[in-house]
Amino acid sequence: MNHTIRKYAEYNAWLQPKSNLEPKPLQIHAGFDLDFIHQECRLGLNRLWGEIQESAAYTLQLKIDDGAHEAFSLTPLVNGFEIAGGSKMGLLYGVYRFLNRLATGERMEQIHERSAPHVDYRIINHWDNMDGHIERGYAGNSFFFRNNKFDYDAERMKDYARLMASIGINGICINNVNVNKVSAGLIAEPLLADLAELAVLFRPFGIRLLVSVHFDAPMIVGGLTTSDPLDAGVKEFWKAQSAVVYNKIPDFLGYVVKADSEFRGGPEAFGRTQADGANTIAAAVAPYGGLVFWRCFVYNCQQDWRDTQTDRPMAAFKHFQPLDGTFDQNVILQIKNGPVDFQTREPVSPLFSSLKYTREALEFQIAQEYTGQQIDLFSLAVQWEEILTTEVDEGKQLKSMFGQEIVAVTAVTNTGNNRNWTGNTLAQCNLYAFGRMAWNSDVTAKELIREWIRITFETDEHGYQTIEEMLLTSRGIYESYTAPLGIGFMVNPSSHYGPNVDGYEFSKWGTYHRASFDAIGVDRTSKGTGFTTQYPESIQNMYDHIATCPEELLLFFHRVRYDYKMKDGRTLLQYMYDSHFEGAQQAEALLQSWESLENRLPQEVFNSVKERLKHQLRNAHEWRDQVNTYFYRKTGIDDVKGRKIYK
Repeated sequence: MNHTIRKYAEYNAWLQPKSNLEPKPLQIHAGFDLDFIHQECRLGLNRLWGEIQESAAYTLQLKIDDGAHEAFSLTPLVNGFEIAGGSKMGLLYGVYRFLNRLATGERMEQIHERSAPHVDYRIINHWDNMDGHIERGYAGNSFFFRNNKFDYDAERMKDYARLMASIGINGICINNVNVNKVSAGLIAEPLLADLAELAVLFRPFGIRLLVSVHFDAPMIVGGLTTSDPLDAGVKEFWKAQSAVVYNKIPDFLGYVVKADSEFRGGPEAFGRTQADGANTIAAAVAPYGGLVFWRCFVYNCQQDWRDTQTDRPMAAFKHFQPLDGTFDQNVILQIKNGPVDFQTREPVSPLFSSLKYTREALEFQIAQEYTGQQIDLFSLAVQWEEILTTEVDEGKQLKSMFGQEIVAVTAVTNTGNNRNWTGNTLAQCNLYAFGRMAWNSDVTAKELIREWIRITFETDEHGYQTIEEMLLTSRGIYESYTAPLGIGFMVNPSSHYGPNVDGYEFSKWGTYHRASFDAIGVDRTSKGTGFTTQYPESIQNMYDHIATCPEELLLFFHRVRYDYKMKDGRTLLQYMYDSHFEGAQQAEALLQSWESLENRLPQEVFNSVKERLKHQLRNAHEWRDQVNTYFYRKTGIDDVKGRKIYK
């Protein structure tokens, strides 16, 4: 690779060019002004093929057709190729998809596709703080902010916008949902002027900006004495301040709000409902077509561990299901994929099947807060595919609800100012997979992983197959040496990384496994905390009975004795021993697989990933030893295979 190509690859991840693609004589034509799209198309083709030789013999035709706004079609012609879109944005998405497929090595004459997004809004949520630190960020600092002000490189920001648009992202929220007094000022001058300048950079790529707002902004920004959403002065504040925002940024998408959760202000502090709070803000942005993404991560984070009836996973349902149908039309409830907090394995949140009259957003987390923190390898596409294909209501899968109640898919991002965006090169696959799955929920994890590898790396077939196998198996490996069977949260409370079996056990956060000398797990059945009753009857019945409950969620739903016989005949305790020993062995195999790729990949990438896999192996050994020792000391029961446990 020459220097120009290498630099582009570092900055633009999966748009990396392939030197083995043969240049084709090409002329780009369109019947109307499409300067920006022409530029993006030529830029991508130049980087794939080097300088393009123009020739009328082979024509790339760009056109607007009568399709849906963001839809596109890719069609080979006798002496050329046609990219059509239902609008300029549809055409731009078509251009990016065309380049995407060329970068996998496909020939033009093989490329034929018609596509439209499954949901209207595909949104990235940044957790960037204005001091430059990223909460739960593992790829450097913010590339938006530094020292409590905007501080970014305009060209790199365009690279980022291109990166996002190339996978279909059309909304970006730039700041942390845990809004502080500084970032509360993003909706007011002087920060608003800087926000408007950023919107200008993102606009050609079809990306609209959002900001997380502080529920107490009427007091922090407006100088009022209350944030009560039914107070006339509070309503006027949101109305007036939103008018200022939309005057500066007419295509501003809206606000993200975290309220009444983890010490954030909210309507319940004033005796009001979540709908009261959301609707007051929604009414202020409604005249401009604005939206309010109201997060459903609301629970009591001051729980007494002695209280065995309060069950944290039940909180979101209790807060929001009774309010179904009372939210304004431009309010979108943003619901985490599971009822807890982005764990290695959780059931799908019961809110998705219980809200019948409210618009919803499905929220994922690309940042690997509880899934390896972009050190331990973890392909989230595998997890997301399982979530999307889970039955949630009378035979319907979650993905089958897209375009109905679910109108948006959002995710907490894993990007930072590291040169390759995500720190760990292999973690780029999670970002790529999110965008593609948000656009098309039917695509499989294997398809996405294979796509991303062939776009990102130039290697031989052994290299492609090795990386594919590593990514496909990575979720199961991580789960096996950390907290299998849905138990969750056996991590260090401050960092959320590394083993600490009882780290949360006597804490205020409501995340308990309640291990004793004879059993482990929380009974969440209809005879226990009642969590299963939040699901439709058929799903409740499945989870309620230990014989029909999926084993991978056994300890999430049931309290189980260590001598309980699993389906394969092993006791639960022996399963736990085996899982942790095997997981550590598999982590070692991941490292060995990667080491076989030396001289097949760029040395910098090879070395960087290798160091992370070595760290992962040390981590897996620590998990294995701590967890197995913990259970041995609880039970006094030996591993039947006689392996080393530190007693």
